[in-house]
Amino acid sequence: MSRVGNSAITIPVDVTLSQQDGHVIAKGKNGELSARLHKEVELSIIDNVATLKPRRKTKFGHSLWGTMRASIQNMVVGVDIGFTRKLEINGVGYRAAMQGNKLVLSLGFSHPVEMDVPAGLKVIVENNTAISITGADKQLLGQFASEIRSKRPPEPFKGKGVKYAEEQIVRKEGKKK
Repeated sequence: MSRVGNSAITIPVDVTLSQQDGHVIAKGKNGELSARLHKEVELSIIDNVATLKPRRKTKFGHSLWGTMRASIQNMVVGVDIGFTRKLEINGVGYRAAMQGNKLVLSLGFSHPVEMDVPAGLKVIVENNTAISITGADKQLLGQFASEIRSKRPPEPFKGKGVKYAEEQIVRKEGKKK
């Protein structure tokens, strides 16, 4: 069984973590994030250390304990340092470009794929084939990166498509004559 909930959350100097009306609010140089604190979990903030514990000894409360701790930790890291996700586009004629607040992808379809960039995220396109997404909200960033990848996932024969920068594509051998 995981013991993630036992770990205390160290709050950096330039980040403030507060609790109001069942919500946890983290403020820092990268903005402000808030999340609802589940009623099965109790949060205590003393000095610059936040600890969580389940209110009752139930299996549900115990499982939410670690989940809430990880979510609050991600909020603190997000408003302090931020998160980055990099994607690569492989394929002849496949490219990306930013037009205002829209990401325009040319992925071999008869039309360009346009995606609105969510508020709170910053997208940078380098060399028409490298996309870098940065933001404070880890969940929103991962969701948007996943949506971009789902428009043309990498195929196993030539490796064409959109992939995460650290992802390894398992290549298949083609037909033999």
